[in-house]
Amino acid sequence: MNMAVKQNISVFKFHGIVSIFVIFCSYVFACRAQSYILDDEKGLGREFDGIGGLSGGGATSRLLVNYPEPYRSQVLDYLFKPNFGASLHILKVEIGGDAQTTDGTEPSHMHYEDDENYFRGYEWWLMREAKKRNPNITLIGLPWAFPGWIGRGKNWPYDYPDITVYYVVSWIIGAKQYHDLDIDYVGIWNERNFDSKYIKLLRYTLDKHGLERVKIIASDNLWEPISLFMMLDTELRDVVDVIGAHYPGTYTVADAVKTGKKLWSSEDYSTFNDDIGGGCWARILNQNYVNGLMTSTISWNLVASYYEDLPFGKDGLMTAQEPWSGNYLVESPIWITAHTTQFTQPGWSYLQTVGHFKHGGSYVALTDGLGNLTIVIETMTHDHSVCIRPPLPGFNVSAQNATFSLKGSFSTLTVLQVWYSRFDFKTRKPTYFKQLSPIKLSDGSFTLNLNVDEVYTLTTITTGKKGSYPKPPDSKPFPKKYLDDFNVRNPSFTEAPYFADQTGVFEYFINMSDPGDHVFTLRQVVTQRPVTWVADADQTISVIGDHSWQNMTVSCDIYIETANKGGVFVAGRVTKGGGEVRNTKGIFFWVFADGTYKVTNDLRGEIVLTEGLSGTRAGVWHTLTLRIEGTFASGMLNGYPLWMNVMLLGPSNGWAAIGTRAFEPAQYDNFYVEAN
Repeated sequence: MNMAVKQNISVFKFHGIVSIFVIFCSYVFACRAQSYILDDEKGLGREFDGIGGLSGGGATSRLLVNYPEPYRSQVLDYLFKPNFGASLHILKVEIGGDAQTTDGTEPSHMHYEDDENYFRGYEWWLMREAKKRNPNITLIGLPWAFPGWIGRGKNWPYDYPDITVYYVVSWIIGAKQYHDLDIDYVGIWNERNFDSKYIKLLRYTLDKHGLERVKIIASDNLWEPISLFMMLDTELRDVVDVIGAHYPGTYTVADAVKTGKKLWSSEDYSTFNDDIGGGCWARILNQNYVNGLMTSTISWNLVASYYEDLPFGKDGLMTAQEPWSGNYLVESPIWITAHTTQFTQPGWSYLQTVGHFKHGGSYVALTDGLGNLTIVIETMTHDHSVCIRPPLPGFNVSAQNATFSLKGSFSTLTVLQVWYSRFDFKTRKPTYFKQLSPIKLSDGSFTLNLNVDEVYTLTTITTGKKGSYPKPPDSKPFPKKYLDDFNVRNPSFTEAPYFADQTGVFEYFINMSDPGDHVFTLRQVVTQRPVTWVADADQTISVIGDHSWQNMTVSCDIYIETANKGGVFVAGRVTKGGGEVRNTKGIFFWVFADGTYKVTNDLRGEIVLTEGLSGTRAGVWHTLTLRIEGTFASGMLNGYPLWMNVMLLGPSNGWAAIGTRAFEPAQYDNFYVEAN
C-alpha cells in the first residue's frame, strides 16, 4: 500500500481549545477507523423524556433563596434558561414533610390535619422560576416524609391510604390553584416501601379530581420488587406510567423492560461536582440509555445550595452555598448537561443504532422525526468517571478513530454543528462546551479522532450557546457577626435567612398576643414526630453560621410555649446535621419551663456538664447568652450570669444553633452570634 500521506477532509481532531481543523491522515491509520451506522430506516428507539435536576431530599436549595440579585437569577439561568447553560428539561422537587431528608427538613403544606398553606418553603418559588425560564419544563413531586398526623402515631403512611392520597393530591391541586403550576408526575415514597393499594387509590383520586394528565412514577427505589409486582398485577401495571429507579449503574432488569413502561433513572449522580463528577455525569447520561434503555436521568441534586459541611457537600450540578457573599461556581456538570439538553427536547426519540465504541466510550443519537439529528459521544475513562454509587466495574478506554455513516432520512445531511468538551486531568486546563467549526459530511459519512475523557455533540440544531455572566463576587466566610430580629412583616419566604432546619421547622411568626417588642418572631411549629425518612432527632434544631467556628457568643430571646415540660436551647460548636443530627455534639445551653437549666455536650441532653435552677417558665420571654472560649463556657440568663467557666469536653468547632427539647412550639427573637 502506498504510504504517502493524503489529505482527508472527513477526518479531524481537536487539540485542547484549538478549533476544528483538517488533519493529515495516512491510508493505514484511516483504515483502522471503526465504522458505526446511524440509521432510522428500521424505526426508532424509545421516546426521550429529558434530563433533570432534583431540589429536595432534602433542603438542597435552602440557601439559594437568600442570594441577592442579580446573582440568584444568574444561578437560575445557568440551570433552567434554554440555550444558555444546563437548560434542564425536568425539575423534580420534594413534597415537604417536616422531617429530615438528607441536608435538612422541608416544610409541609399541611403541618396539621386542619392546616393548609401553599406558600411554605421555597420549592413553589423554584418551580415558578424554572417555569418562567422554560414554560415547557416537566415538573415532578415526590414525598420523602410526611407530617405526623398522616401516620396516626405510626412511622408509616399506608395504614390510612385515603388520608395519604388526600394529602398528596392536595399538594398537586394547590400547585395549580395558588401558583398556576401543572405538576406532570408524582411519585410514591422516596426510596422506601410502596403499597399497591395506595398507588391504585392515588390514580383513582387523581382522575376523580380531573388530574388525568398527572402521571405516576413508581417506586423511586430499586427496579425490584416494583417491576415484579407490576408483572403480576395488571391493574397496578395499568396505573403506573414510569418505573423510576435510583442509582441503577446504567443497567435495568428484565422484568422492568417486559412491563413495556418508560424506564427512568429518577435519581442519579449524587457525586462531588469536580471534574470526576462531571465525568460521571457524562458517562451515565449516555450509558443509562445505551445499557439500560432509560429515557430520563435526574441529578440529585440540582444545585448544592446548603452548608458544605452537611452531608454530600457540593454534590450538585453547580454550587451556590454563599448567599452572604454572592459567590457561586458553575461546575463542569452544567456544561456536560448542555451537550444533551441544548440539542434535544422531550418527545424526541433515540435511534435504535446507539452503542459502545470498540475501544471504550459510548454514543447515542436522537431525532425529532422532522429531520433533525443530535449525536452525543463520551469517552470517559474509568477513574475519571466514578460516581458515588454503585461501585463501577473496571473497563478500558483508549484513543480511537470512529467513522459514522448516516443512513435513512439522515443520508442527505451535509453539515453538522460541533460542540466539544475535554477533561484535562494532567495539566488542569479543561475545555467545556466549546463550539467548533461545523463538520462537512462526505456521502453521509465523517470520521472522528477520539481521545479519552472527551464529550462531543454533533447536531443539526444551530441554537446552542454557552451563556455567561460577569464573574460573581469572591468567596467569603459567613460573617463573624450576625444579627436577625425577624422583624419582617411580609416575608418572601417562610424561613429566616441562613437558618438550616435539621429537625423541626422554624418559620416566621406574627405573635398577635404580644403587644411589646416580640410581635415578629421565629417559631418552631412541628408538634408531632413526622413519618420520618431517616432517624430524626427527638429534639428540634436549626443550625447557622460557619462550621469552622471555635470561640463564639450566641444570644437569643426565647419563649417557651409548653407549660411544665417545655424547653429550649441555644448552642455553639454544633458538629452534625443531616441523617446524623440525632448524634450531634456541641455545647447546648438549655432552659426549661419547670424552672431549671442544664448544659450538655450533646443534642440528646445525656452528657451533662452542669445543671441547676433557673427560674424560667413558659409564657415569659427570657434572654439566653452562651459564651464559648477555648475549653470553657459560660451562660447568662436575662443579662445575669447563671453558670460560669464550665470546662468543656469538646468538640472544638461547629455551627451555632437554636432548638427545642421536643416536638413543641417555641419562639425566638433577636438572635445574635459573634465568632472570634
